[in-house]
Amino acid sequence: MRHRAIAGLLAALLASTAFAAESGKDIVFNRSQGNCLACHGLPTQPDAEQTGNSGPPLIAMQARFPDKAVMRAKIWDAGASNPETIMPPIGKHQVLTEEEIDKVVDFLYGL
Repeated sequence: MRHRAIAGLLAALLASTAFAAESGKDIVFNRSQGNCLACHGLPTQPDAEQTGNSGPPLIAMQARFPDKAVMRAKIWDAGASNPETIMPPIGKHQVLTEEEIDKVVDFLYGL
């Protein structure tokens, strides 16, 4: 009986942490995922420390990309519209999943 209770508790803990949904901000700030901060500054985010400056700052995204799908396409494969870009093809090379890219787009669109 005691072993089942412990096993149940462990299963519940694993389920709650393993499947915890990351937010778009979490993904953008995660240096082992998209690593957006390596190249882009986020001037409106005070907790974005040690950001890069080789990519454009991520601000006023709705004004810059009135069509959200265009911004998503840039994240998916910026080289499709600009062969000279230094931005890696995040979606094309499966750096992030479709769902993760959608979360990143939603977060960035709010900046």
